[in-house]
Amino acid sequence: MPMNMEYSCVQLIDLPDEILMIILKKLSNVLVLYSLIGVNKRLNTIVCDSTFTSHLTLMRYFSDDCIYPLPDPMLGRFLQILPEIHHNIKWLNLESSSMERILLATNYPNLYGLGLYKIDIETAVSLFIDNSSWIPILKNQISSLFIDTIKYKDCYQKNIHIRILSHIFITFTNLKHLNFCPCICGTQQSFIDILPLSVMSSTLLELYITIERFDYCLYLLDGRVNQLRLLHVNIDYISSSNFAVNNKEKLFNLRFFLLHCRCSTSVYDELILPLLHRMPNLEELDLYLIVNCKTEFIDGNNLKNNIFNHMPRLNQLTFNIRSIISHRNKINLPSNEDIQHTFRDFTDNKIISCVDYFPENKYSHCHIYSYPYKLKHYNEITNNFPGGLFKYVHEISLFDERPFEHEFFYRIAESFPLLEELTVINKKPQNCKRYIKTENDNQDLSIIKYPHLNKLFLNEAHDDYVEEFLIDTKVCLPNNVCLFVKYESLESVTYNFTRNATRLNCAKVNYMCTKLDYLTNRDFQFPKHFKDYFLHVDLS
Repeated sequence: MPMNMEYSCVQLIDLPDEILMIILKKLSNVLVLYSLIGVNKRLNTIVCDSTFTSHLTLMRYFSDDCIYPLPDPMLGRFLQILPEIHHNIKWLNLESSSMERILLATNYPNLYGLGLYKIDIETAVSLFIDNSSWIPILKNQISSLFIDTIKYKDCYQKNIHIRILSHIFITFTNLKHLNFCPCICGTQQSFIDILPLSVMSSTLLELYITIERFDYCLYLLDGRVNQLRLLHVNIDYISSSNFAVNNKEKLFNLRFFLLHCRCSTSVYDELILPLLHRMPNLEELDLYLIVNCKTEFIDGNNLKNNIFNHMPRLNQLTFNIRSIISHRNKINLPSNEDIQHTFRDFTDNKIISCVDYFPENKYSHCHIYSYPYKLKHYNEITNNFPGGLFKYVHEISLFDERPFEHEFFYRIAESFPLLEELTVINKKPQNCKRYIKTENDNQDLSIIKYPHLNKLFLNEAHDDYVEEFLIDTKVCLPNNVCLFVKYESLESVTYNFTRNATRLNCAKVNYMCTKLDYLTNRDFQFPKHFKDYFLHVDLS
């Protein structure tokens, strides 16, 4: 039966409120407000609901981590919308070029949270040191503050970061949660001179901060933030210092502590453990460390004796610790089975261990970590890699004194499905350059694919690994991968840019020319076949 044309077209406004809410919740709340507020009274009531108005992100965020202001017409429209919904707004995410216009557009009586993005150093100084015009209005009501990376033009501006932190503590008198992403970089002036003891916060409960030195962490924990319950610290390096710092007072209120440092340290016993021993009521601990040890690896017994036994309330320990021992003479070190056995009492966590010995470089390392692995990077993967699924990892490096065969790269691709950046460091030639047969079906392994790869570093790899990635019957590279490799290696592997087996992958990549022959030798010219191989070349 033909449908009655009178009822064949149902408009958005004809739907019940419950159905409209379900549909609109699928959309960006900013887009909903921009498109529907002011259309009619019924839609106004719906879109002014706290679902769409309590948390607003008034900027554009793209997948390449770039942040831009709203287009002028859209920003102008929101400057008119904000006074109508100002009582509902609790959190605003803003970028630097438009934040002041937005914050002065109306009063925000219930605003408690601010996320400030794409802040340059001049804007930060204007906001927190020179006191921007909106700060006196909001200083007593902001309890949560997120500040994205502050960029500086030269090294003379680095100490301003600490001054900014100081003024944040002074200005926002009710601050409970602070995420201060900028790196507090070292200067000739000491941290304690710039952030004196008088600068403190008795209200701060959560602090996420990136700092350069371990000293600065100790200064922050010398009593100035004595109510702190959660502390996340990313540190550039951890080393001894001549500064006198209070490292004895107990931190009874601290419940959650994260300490991450990507540079190796030799003061695990001297500095890190004493700090942890000041946290008797800690419930959750997360450690990412690279430790230079003298004679023994950090294992389950070490963690039990030096951490668990000092923290009776600790119920969750997440860690990623790489121990390194240098040795001139042959010494007896534990096997991977020995290390794994030390975690026999860690029944609540799955612990992975990997022990490697590097006789040529005269050192050994032991990598222990909680699984599932939640970091975005995984460094120095060797042939002893235990496998597994690492769905959060985007960046890895491979290193060994033994060759990586084709099957190893297949396992890497399977274990890191979202891999974006790959570095290969291995000077040993492959033993078998042909495909490796599988035991089950006696068939060649399928072509390896890295669908999300965008950076490939082969500068410190043997030519066999350059060949591994460029021959299209071994690896299928995605388009626009930035390839970092020595020109001489390319010349050899591609038979002076005439080899058909490497033509397809070479045409896909963006070759980053690391040896600038055209600068050192004015007569240098790329071979005539070069342009047929590399359609995209970056000579910078």
